[in-house]
Amino acid sequence: MKKLFLLVLLIIGITTVSRAAYMLIPMDEETQKNHLKAYGITYWVLDKGEEAWWLLNYRGGSFAFPHNRLFELECLTRGVSFEIIADAQFNKILEDISNPEVNMDALKLEVPPKIAVYTPTVNQKGEKVQPWDDAVTMVLTYAEIPYETVYDTEVMTDMLPKYDWLHLHHEDFTGQYGRFYRSYHNEPWYRNNQRTMEALAASLGFAKVSQLKLGVVKKIQEYVVGGGFMFAMCSATDTYDIALAADGLDICADMYDGDPADPNAQQKLNFSKTFAFKDFQLRRNPLEYEYSNIDDTQDRNVRPDQDYFTLFDFSAKWDPVPTMLTQNHTRTVKGFMGQTTAFRKSLVKSDVLVLGENKPAQEVRYIHGTMQEGFWTFYGGHDPEDYRHLVHDPETDLNLHPNSPGYRLILNNVLFPAAKKKKRKT
Repeated sequence: MKKLFLLVLLIIGITTVSRAAYMLIPMDEETQKNHLKAYGITYWVLDKGEEAWWLLNYRGGSFAFPHNRLFELECLTRGVSFEIIADAQFNKILEDISNPEVNMDALKLEVPPKIAVYTPTVNQKGEKVQPWDDAVTMVLTYAEIPYETVYDTEVMTDMLPKYDWLHLHHEDFTGQYGRFYRSYHNEPWYRNNQRTMEALAASLGFAKVSQLKLGVVKKIQEYVVGGGFMFAMCSATDTYDIALAADGLDICADMYDGDPADPNAQQKLNFSKTFAFKDFQLRRNPLEYEYSNIDDTQDRNVRPDQDYFTLFDFSAKWDPVPTMLTQNHTRTVKGFMGQTTAFRKSLVKSDVLVLGENKPAQEVRYIHGTMQEGFWTFYGGHDPEDYRHLVHDPETDLNLHPNSPGYRLILNNVLFPAAKKKKRKT
């Protein structure tokens, strides 16, 4: 009986210690072995029904949650660095963070966001439609964050409200098939993609692919206005706004939709409809691998070894949203190219928040904005760890880049919807 009593006391003691402790997931450069999987751990903890804390600007934007043996084992399994700290020590961290003199804040994360990736996964024959990868799907897979895929049918049948966060895969929303005609129109993947998209447009009641894509753009806009979180990279950024500005116009040459483009389309663009960009000029040569002058890929004079952009510092207590989106273990991020690499600063609307820029080149790389109840973020470039990703290039192995600052920015956006909304200070 005495031994049984001691055993019960021991179990109670262990349980008490566990409940009175927190797990800190440090996100500074010196301590964290795998920054990317740390986001996956935090998502997984939320999915298990536990709340977590995002400690903005504290050791690189660390995470914390109540200690649990299962959570500890999962961190060990995924190779994520962690520290076990006493309850009193965690409360002291929160107290220090709350000091109005320090640029830090603690935000509670409550519910894991349900994630959708807008992507054409396969064609009618089950073949991969596009011969390139997507940074977001790669990092979600690597971080072990679950997601579902949607495409035009799901969007047009109003499936988006099921999701909290939507990523737009490398896409051409103008209906010009990525402007790949000159280089790839004789390749099987290009012809298959064109046939598949034309059939899909017809099945959804549209005469042209460009009209279908405009319909998709408007549905996504409704999703954002209603409170959704939309994230886009590479050509899904500028072509989204171009499609909105060109609503009701034909900007596609005959090789894309069977009839000529409106020669006066430029003068008829409506920039009041766009999310981010204004006063841009369409590139009228249909064989040019570019849509407009929003993107400065062809004109930028930046050497690869000097291609960096700088993240802005925001007030964690007054501006928690941009602070969340720029959490990193460095403020200087290596640049990377894409069909849409960077945005000309002069063409960005004044109410758009610039999160990261290459100031000498007068270009912005990472921008954010609101639209009524929702949020959107545009991120220039194709793959943060593949400087000049080309068609048919192999996927990046993220096991070689577990601490990528560029990929961290994507994952900041993924966890952003999980944050408990705080009343803005007045």
